[in-house]
Amino acid sequence: MTFMLASWLSLSSTPTLPSQGHIAMMLQRLALCSSLRSRSLQANVCPRFARAVSQTKFPVTHSPGKSAAHRSELRQAKRIVVKLGSAVVTRGDECGLALGRLASIVEQVAVLQNQGREMMIVTSGAVAFGRQRLRHEILLSQSVRQALHSGQNQLKEMSLPVLEARACAAAGQSGLMALYEAMFTQYSTCTAQILVTNLDFHDEQKRRNLNSTLHELLRMNIVPIINTNDAVVPPPVPNSDLQGVIHIKDNDSLAARLAVEMKADLLIALSDVEGLYDSPPGTDDAKLIDIFYPGDQQSIRYGSKSKVGIGGMEAKVKSALWALQGGTSVVIANGTDPKVTGHVITDIVEGKKVGTFFSEVKPAGPTVEQQTEMARQAGRTLATLHPDERGEIICRLADLLTEKKDEILSANKRDMETAASAGRLSQPLLARLSLSTSKLNSLAIGLRQIAVSSRDSVGQVLRRTRVANNLELEQITVPIGVLLVIFESRPDCLPQVSALAIASGNALLLKGGKEAANTNRILHQLTQDALSIHGVKDAIQLVSTREEVEDLCRLDKMIDLIIPRGSSQLVRDIQRAAKGIPVLGHSEGICHVYIDSEACIEKAIDIIKDSKCDYPAACNAMETLLLHRDLLRTPLFDQIIDMLRVEQVKIHAGPRFASYLTFSPSEVKSLRTEYGDLECCIEVVDSMQDAVDHIHKYGSSHTDVIVTDNEKTAEQFMQQVDSACVFWNASSRFADGYRFGLGAEVGISTARIHARGPVGLEGLLTTKWVLRGEGHTVAEFSEAGSMKYLHENIPVPQRFPS
Repeated sequence: MTFMLASWLSLSSTPTLPSQGHIAMMLQRLALCSSLRSRSLQANVCPRFARAVSQTKFPVTHSPGKSAAHRSELRQAKRIVVKLGSAVVTRGDECGLALGRLASIVEQVAVLQNQGREMMIVTSGAVAFGRQRLRHEILLSQSVRQALHSGQNQLKEMSLPVLEARACAAAGQSGLMALYEAMFTQYSTCTAQILVTNLDFHDEQKRRNLNSTLHELLRMNIVPIINTNDAVVPPPVPNSDLQGVIHIKDNDSLAARLAVEMKADLLIALSDVEGLYDSPPGTDDAKLIDIFYPGDQQSIRYGSKSKVGIGGMEAKVKSALWALQGGTSVVIANGTDPKVTGHVITDIVEGKKVGTFFSEVKPAGPTVEQQTEMARQAGRTLATLHPDERGEIICRLADLLTEKKDEILSANKRDMETAASAGRLSQPLLARLSLSTSKLNSLAIGLRQIAVSSRDSVGQVLRRTRVANNLELEQITVPIGVLLVIFESRPDCLPQVSALAIASGNALLLKGGKEAANTNRILHQLTQDALSIHGVKDAIQLVSTREEVEDLCRLDKMIDLIIPRGSSQLVRDIQRAAKGIPVLGHSEGICHVYIDSEACIEKAIDIIKDSKCDYPAACNAMETLLLHRDLLRTPLFDQIIDMLRVEQVKIHAGPRFASYLTFSPSEVKSLRTEYGDLECCIEVVDSMQDAVDHIHKYGSSHTDVIVTDNEKTAEQFMQQVDSACVFWNASSRFADGYRFGLGAEVGISTARIHARGPVGLEGLLTTKWVLRGEGHTVAEFSEAGSMKYLHENIPVPQRFPS
């Protein structure tokens, strides 16, 4: 579709202008071609749009006349105005339309309309479309005259006159509307054109007529396409302020006035920048403003306006604030970026953090961006503390866990009662949510272990080399920066991760599940109390605002590493959402226990029971039991089955295991399943090598176990299995930072870079190179130079002596 229109509308070296009949034929062919590709467009380019259309009609729950206080409320927007700025609609050469962008925008609007929302478009583009047509006409006319005058077909250099904007608008309006009609037809959506001027709003009769017409069109499920009548509109009045009754000076003010008149829930103003910045975009210190509040205008420095528009960002802000005061929520976002154009409108309506959201409700606390910046600044101070000082902070936190246990358990009791009454959490998740005195005591012990290990963290010299005389190089450990840890149900994760962040000198942003809100709040308060003893209270922040996880994953310029702690679904969602931020974690914990033909009966029974039944919700619990085929119909096999039945473990049979049985348990749906409960799969293998192959095919590289008394077989298994943890004659439940002596863990990583397995202190450090010279230059080491490289390893000094 885009290619065909571009071929008609582009300006060639031998200009030709299609006739009206050709334009009609073009639009018919456009409709046909678009209908043929609309299915693939929805299925391949924007699959969630196709799913959205099939959803039930949109329910009206948002109250008109009241703007949204938070982005999440935009999901309830019923009536939406989409304003398309000149820079969005117009091509980069300012002559003609950006057809690809326009097609994506039309698709999103049509999808929202088909959901049952009421969509209106305020569009620019008539002048650009008309300028293109008139240039064709002028060039064609000049070429004909020159050919008649000279008797030659060769065109001489021709100059184009300056085209008056109102004439261009008159010539382009009909073509612009025909284009919209053709595009919306592909989604079974009707459109209607409305041209207005300032008088249509100031004349009471015309204003009522306009209002009535728009309401009738919306009632009939028609998308109004609205534009200022630029063919007759007078030039904008300079310095006319947008106060009281707004003046229609441009499409920004038109969209704002229209949104308020029609009691729209949301106005989306698409421009050529990401949103509103605190200084002109492109300057070094410019920061995108996530939420803009009335009264913040004084903190903004505006840049130049778009070369194709007449408004500029200052006009957009004034119009947005006027609409906000009238009860309409406003978002200003980028409609020109190819990476987001295809979903920018639907993302905004879904409540995602896109562009600048205008809100009248200012939160009591800092925004998540402000929290992240506060954490980064305090984290840099934390990293400079002596290891003993960081150890003191961690020990103080350990003390507070026992001193304040009654307050902690009281908060946890409230969370447990709320979760139980809501009935949304499964029994394994409820078990993770629960805290006890013994859990708090174990946490305190683990934290003190971390405090001891903090001596060998930040600033440790890993290697030291004499590059040349008086030129020494060191590689030292340093913090990663700002960590974001997202965790579900497990409040005990908060002090563990906090202690590891403190020991490694990292700033930390914590996002816990709302089911543990009370417990997390008191634990975070105690953490900040401990940090205060050395003046770094802000280094660890708890995100308690209504930030979506996906929005946090977009803070790629502020967060250096994301660590998810929760269900496999949570981890997968974060891995998909994190664009440009590394994610440390595992998506699944499909752990295997292989019972070899030479296994001891007692060891096998104990290991299977502990691996599956000790804590079935844990990611290191056994999910698949692999049995050597020689064990079938042996006393060991019978004892295993009896033990699992006594422990009330539901058994699923793998395909090969099922083939050996006359009456088998339910056959497993997938051999790659993490049950997270008292369930497991049993499968039969022919050999140790067969077990290894099975693990590599269906495992998740988390933790895998062999039970055998044959040392050679065990060593081969441990060499060949490439999981993060591989055990011989030991329960899979040992895969844990505390049990490994790390004090605690931020998670278990199945990645093959950076940290792997239970990730403790070392996994939260990176390195930097420090070179100490005396005016050395590389030129001195050239063939003609006076110096030679030595590259001698020298002893590593003890950085922090006792």
